[in-house]
Amino acid sequence: MSLTLTTPTAQGETTATSLAPREQETLRHIAAGRTYLQTARHMGLSKHTVDAYLRRIRAKLGVNSTAELTRLAIALGL
Repeated sequence: MSLTLTTPTAQGETTATSLAPREQETLRHIAAGRTYLQTARHMGLSKHTVDAYLRRIRAKLGVNSTAELTRLAIALGL
């Protein structure tokens, strides 16, 4: 398995805007190192809702791991 790091482009900006505001907020929390439960409590949601948001984010952005989500969030400036 290999990962290729690229710099964000106009497509990356489009990718960030394709996320709903709550999805962006969820991604920011996870990228900051918070757990699903901590994120849920901070956002006033259940951990199942946070899990659903993250599944949608992964599908939209085509990533599979939390590490990839974090890298992408940093690259997008979230």
